Amino acid sequence: MASLYRTPQGRERVRDWCTSRLEAWATPHETTSISTSVGPVHLVSAGSGPLTLVYLPGTSFNAATGLPLLTAMAARCRVLAVDLPGQPGLSTANRPRGGDTDTGWLSEVLAAVGRGPVVLVGHSRGAHVALCTDPSSVTGAVLVDPAGLGRVAVTGRLLRVALPWLLRPTQRRSRAVLRLMSASGHDPADDQVEWMTLVARHTRTTGAPGPAPRWATEAWRPASTSVITGAEDCFFPPHRLDPLVRERLGAELVVVPGVGHLSVDEAPTVLAGHIVAAAGSMVV
Repeated sequence: MASLYRTPQGRERVRDWCTSRLEAWATPHETTSISTSVGPVHLVSAGSGPLTLVYLPGTSFNAATGLPLLTAMAARCRVLAVDLPGQPGLSTANRPRGGDTDTGWLSEVLAAVGRGPVVLVGHSRGAHVALCTDPSSVTGAVLVDPAGLGRVAVTGRLLRVALPWLLRPTQRRSRAVLRLMSASGHDPADDQVEWMTLVARHTRTTGAPGPAPRWATEAWRPASTSVITGAEDCFFPPHRLDPLVRERLGAELVVVPGVGHLSVDEAPTVLAGHIVAAAGSMVV
């Protein structure tokens, strides 16, 4: 398997960007690294309270890129953000040998830090990770713009925007990718544009995972799940996602208007309210 990072220097550029972002974060927080079977996994914790939300970010994203949402959630409860192994960030560059369904490393993280009610919050790829985790180890899961239930809607527009960004990344092309992933009219922040340019230049990005195995989603059917998506999600449009949520999880889909696949960046305060309310309803 090809290395996540193209060069050692690129790895340091990515890690320096993440470290600088976390150091400048105004919300009081702590960072730590947990030793797991796939390598070190980096965690950021903030907020307080009896309920813990474990945030699992999407492909090519991490705790440092998710600070707006983490800030909003930490104002309401305890939050633990995980950099996924094998994705750009501060965790190991090693990907689990079993692929996206191999989430033993997350069970090890939960065993090391879990206390009180714990609810997984998975965005995009992070939702797939949540679905492949033993539901008996947590109180429930909130899936946001989730991968893992169906395949990405590949369109001509997606290919026209994504391929040039991957082949010859520039700030302009990174902005175009982020605009594609957002609702119409949303202009991505400059720091997110900078991040996406770093990702394309210095890493070998992974595509979105396919549907999680039936055994995974069947295990979650008796458990507490909530699914939230943006009304303008280009990868998993609500009209395609809704029947999958009902059939595979027996749950209802909550659609947030005015946001796309990057709802975590477009409307972090609104989304945090939905997430905390859903997670709170799972705690007996």
